[in-house]
Amino acid sequence: MADIVETEGVMGGQPRIEGRRISVLQISEWIHTEGMAPETVSSEFDLPLADIYRALAYYYDNIDRMRELRERRYERERRLREEQPDPDERLGRNRA
Repeated sequence: MADIVETEGVMGGQPRIEGRRISVLQISEWIHTEGMAPETVSSEFDLPLADIYRALAYYYDNIDRMRELRERRYERERRLREEQPDPDERLGRNRA
């Protein structure tokens, strides 16, 4: 049974399962957004089912922080998309 830890420099300091690079936020999204059953997450990622439920309990105990982490990730993804060069422009094509 693993604890939920936060380590500076590992996964941006996000809460994660100790000894793994699997964050609490990832687990909650696999279950809540993608509709995976906790048992499926457990078997797919070779994690004890208790660790999956521990991550979900941590998520709900820290819902505001989880929301903040999710919003930061969305903002980072948006910024990265905007920074990507336009392939048509790079190849000298005109958009009609």
